[in-house]
Amino acid sequence: MSVCAIEFSLELEFYCYFLVLIFLIDQKRYNEAKVCSLDGITRVMSLNMAELDSVNVLAAKLYFYYSYSYEVSGDLAEIRWNLLDWYSVAALKHDELGQETLLNLLLRNYLHYNLYDQAEKLRSKAAKFLSRSSQQTRRYLFYTGKIQTIRLAYTDAKESFRQAVWRGPVAARGFLIQCTKWTVLVRLLLGEIPERTAFMQSGMERILRPYFELTNAVRIGDLELFGNVAEEFAGTFISDGTKNLIVRLQHSVNRSGLRSTSISYSSISLAEVADKLKMHSRNLLADVENVVAKAIRDGAINAKIDHANGWLISKETRDIYATAEPQVVFSSRISFYLNLYNETLRALPLPSGNDMHDNRRSASQVLCGELLELLEEVRDKYLKK
Repeated sequence: MSVCAIEFSLELEFYCYFLVLIFLIDQKRYNEAKVCSLDGITRVMSLNMAELDSVNVLAAKLYFYYSYSYEVSGDLAEIRWNLLDWYSVAALKHDELGQETLLNLLLRNYLHYNLYDQAEKLRSKAAKFLSRSSQQTRRYLFYTGKIQTIRLAYTDAKESFRQAVWRGPVAARGFLIQCTKWTVLVRLLLGEIPERTAFMQSGMERILRPYFELTNAVRIGDLELFGNVAEEFAGTFISDGTKNLIVRLQHSVNRSGLRSTSISYSSISLAEVADKLKMHSRNLLADVENVVAKAIRDGAINAKIDHANGWLISKETRDIYATAEPQVVFSSRISFYLNLYNETLRALPLPSGNDMHDNRRSASQVLCGELLELLEEVRDKYLKK
């Protein structure tokens, strides 16, 4: 049998596995789907490197639907060791697409059970290589953003989510919604207020309404309104896995309220501050004083506390251009354009040694070339001044 015939028979065999697996999942026959996907993956493990290279795309789909079958049936924890073993085999056989897929499945497995420390250990020690699949790259960025958010690395998480949204196709509506939800929370935790247009995207208004109401409460700095929103949409936040982040936002609400108060009043009593923030506790003045002191220490407000008389005294508002904030914003824009420029360079196809191919450029190559020229113009215009 010729090499082409062997490769064709392998592709046909795994395509049949894939079709049967999709049929079983569509029929919600998950137990049979588990058996079918496991049989297919066992066959994958028996292939050598040359054979695996011809069917690695179908093998990656078998990995994904194997994990999906266990996830929808609530047995995701059972397959963790299998995924780890297969990841090791994929690394030994230099199956980069398999490594990407299995790494994302392992991260999803850990995050499903809130095992963020284990997920971070795996992510940090996993091999780094040029991505073979844009879909797997988007998933990896999304999972990385979630891990960074839980670990308080909000700036890095914001960048990961932004890259995931930028790479994601418009048709992937569910993925974009999830990224938007987490991006909104990360920006709120950073002390930023997302633009209203983020919640008005086509087809997302109703789904993003809880996060819009939450953003409005944080913007106003009203603890009572914030508590009502958190209680009203508690079910949504729990199902999204963001309930713990909502609890952290209470400090952002306090900062927003204090910022608007310090701008409006040159001096105000701590009792009135507590009333404006809708704070209620037994040791009210002591709690308000602690909140104000923390906000001053974090740089949220430019003020000082008169402890003897119980007053908050605002200092003269500084010129924002005398601070580092414009530099931070400009630096983030530069970083975005440089990342876009580098990604475009990586996406360009390598030149072929065949003269016929050298003389014929496809439409995609022309488009990439035009995009590269445009990015170089932007870089020369804005980044080299």
